[in-house]
Amino acid sequence: MRKLLNTLYVTSPEAYLALDGENILVQIKDRPGVRIPLLNLEGIVCFSYQGASPALMGACAERGISLVFLRPSGRFLARVQGKVRGNVLLRSRQHELTSSGTEAAAIARNFLTGKIYNQRRVVQRALRDHALVVDSEMLSACTAQLKEIIKAVQACETQEELRAYEGLAAKEYFKIFDHLILQQKDSFRFTGRNRRPPLDPTNALLSFAYTLLANECSSALESVGLDPYLGFLHQKRPGRPSLALDLMEELRPVLADRLVLSLINTQQLSSKDFLRKETGAILMEDEARKRFLSAWQKRKQELLTHPFTQEKISLGLLPYVQALLLARHLRGDLDAYPPFFWR
Repeated sequence: MRKLLNTLYVTSPEAYLALDGENILVQIKDRPGVRIPLLNLEGIVCFSYQGASPALMGACAERGISLVFLRPSGRFLARVQGKVRGNVLLRSRQHELTSSGTEAAAIARNFLTGKIYNQRRVVQRALRDHALVVDSEMLSACTAQLKEIIKAVQACETQEELRAYEGLAAKEYFKIFDHLILQQKDSFRFTGRNRRPPLDPTNALLSFAYTLLANECSSALESVGLDPYLGFLHQKRPGRPSLALDLMEELRPVLADRLVLSLINTQQLSSKDFLRKETGAILMEDEARKRFLSAWQKRKQELLTHPFTQEKISLGLLPYVQALLLARHLRGDLDAYPPFFWR
C-alpha cells in the first residue's frame, strides 16, 4: 500500500520556491530561506504569485511530486505535471468507456451512489451524536428522502438521469446543512450553496475544501495512469478535470463537509477570520487559511478500515485507493467500480 507523505502548503503571497540540492527552498523577501527535503513530500500547494524556479519544477516532475498553484481564494491556477504514467491500453480503455453510454452510466451510477450514501451518513451521524439539539424530524425526513433517491439512482440508465438525481440529492442535503451547524449560527448561517465567488463564510470554507480535494483526486488519478480530464458523471468541458470531480463526489461528505462542520462547531474559526471584498466575495484571512490547512492535514492522518479492501488506511489515501480500484475495473480485474461507503 502506498505511504501517505506530507503536502507542503505555501500560503505567503511573497514566497518564492527554489531547488537547493535535494531540498525545496522557500524564500520570503529578505528573510532566511526554509529548506524542506523533497523526499518527505508527495505534493506542494502554493497560494503565491511569485512562482517557482524551473529547476524545482523539473525536480518535482521527475519525482512525481504534485506542484499546484492556487489563487489566494483557493481557485485553481496551474499544475506542474511530469511524464504521463500508466500504459496506453489503460487510457485507451478509459476513452472507450466514456464514449459508451451504458458502461459510462454504470460507473457514474456508482460514483453517485457513494456520494448520496455518504451524505446520508453525515446526517445520520448528526442525529446520533446531537439528538437533543438538532431538528430530529427534519433530519430524519432528509435521510428518508436520500434513501429513496439512492433507490432511484440504481434504476437510472443514462448520465442525464443521474445528473438530475444528483441535483435533487444536493438540494435535499444542503437544505438541512444549516441544521448541522450547532455553534456560531449568526456568523455561519447557511442558506444554500453559492460559489465563484462564495458569498458567505460557510460557502467559502466548503469551496476551499472542495478545491483541495479536487487537486488530490487529480494527483491520485494521474498516479495510477488515468486521465483526470475524461470523466463519466461530469460533462466534458475544456479545462475541467471531469474524472477528478467524479472521484471526489463520494469523498466530499467525509473529507470536506465534516471538516468544515467540525471547524465551525468547535469554534476553531470565527467571523473575524473572513474578509469581504467589494464584489461581495468572502475570503479567508491568511492565518485562518493556515489553521484550516493544519486541520486538513491532521484529518488526513485519521485511520479507518476500507470497506472494500478491508485494509486499514489513512483518510488521506482514500483518493488514491479509489483511483486504483477504478483503474482495476477499467482493466477488467473488477466487475464493477466499488464506491467508498463511509461506515
